[in-house]
Amino acid sequence: VTFKMASSAAPRLDISKLPLPQLNGLREELEKEVDYLTNSVQQLKLVQAKFFESQKSLEIMTAGNNGKEVMVPLTSSLYVPGRLEHADKVMVDVGTGYYMEKTTEEAKEFFERKLKFLTENIDAISRIAQGKAGDLSMVEEMFQQRLQEAERAKKQ
Repeated sequence: VTFKMASSAAPRLDISKLPLPQLNGLREELEKEVDYLTNSVQQLKLVQAKFFESQKSLEIMTAGNNGKEVMVPLTSSLYVPGRLEHADKVMVDVGTGYYMEKTTEEAKEFFERKLKFLTENIDAISRIAQGKAGDLSMVEEMFQQRLQEAERAKKQ
């Protein structure tokens, strides 16, 4: 049984010829990689949800809403009343503590680009994680076979 390592330049690895300790090490390494990739996808999905929520919030930002009262969040559970003065402009967190003033249209385009970028990355990382999970499954199966063979050899 062989599988291709992560790098496309890496040769195929015949896991049926690996000693049990190396097979176990490979199994543990693949488990870590799958966990890491899965956690990365979950983190990116959280960021994606925040960008989507921000994009949806822009829908109320129209000139017709100038002067309307709004609740301004100070924390996730603390709000103060406010009044919308310039519904055509927003401050966008562009990362690492920097904010930029943008028109609502510019902000919509910004969030569309970010959402597209995140979706592409989530899809790519998910494909890699699925491949690694398949590799892990093969290694697990071989590890269990080899473990059973070793136990049978001990009994004889």
